[in-house]
Amino acid sequence: MSREVQIRLKVERKKLRSERSKGYGLAPPSRGKIKRTKKMKTFTNAKNGKAGFSLVELTIIVVILGVLAMMGVPRYQKVVERAKAAEAFTYLAQIESAQERHKARTGQYAKAMSELETSVSSPEHFNAGSITSYNWQTQWELRVNRRGASSGFGAYSVAWGPGGFQRYRSSIHTDLLPVP
Repeated sequence: MSREVQIRLKVERKKLRSERSKGYGLAPPSRGKIKRTKKMKTFTNAKNGKAGFSLVELTIIVVILGVLAMMGVPRYQKVVERAKAAEAFTYLAQIESAQERHKARTGQYAKAMSELETSVSSPEHFNAGSITSYNWQTQWELRVNRRGASSGFGAYSVAWGPGGFQRYRSSIHTDLLPVP
């Protein structure tokens, strides 16, 4: 090689080294680590000018969060609705207990809520019906109906009697049952 060609190669190498050290052009090959160069567009911190995340990285994060939300929101709604259904079961169990006490005193079940000696407050998310029966000495039933929207489960009711929860007379979805 001629002296002139050697000088040109030397100058080109120095120029390439200086460009790499300033961050222009392609980053030198590394061992598993990705180096950012000044050509990569990133969001920067205005105070100190340090590079932030690239648009591709932010897009990937948004997609991941979207997938997680897509899986998590229905589960969250189901848990919230199950808690609201548990309110109905608690209310009805307290009414059953008051009915049993009333029957022990009088020999028959109460025909109205006002006859029960209890301070059970009405459920917040349900409308309580009236107590019904065809034989007040052996049987009674109280049904509560879901008030308002129920986040994907529609309107449903829960029926209760002397034996507890009456599945065959209720329209509550099985996923919302707090009891097996």
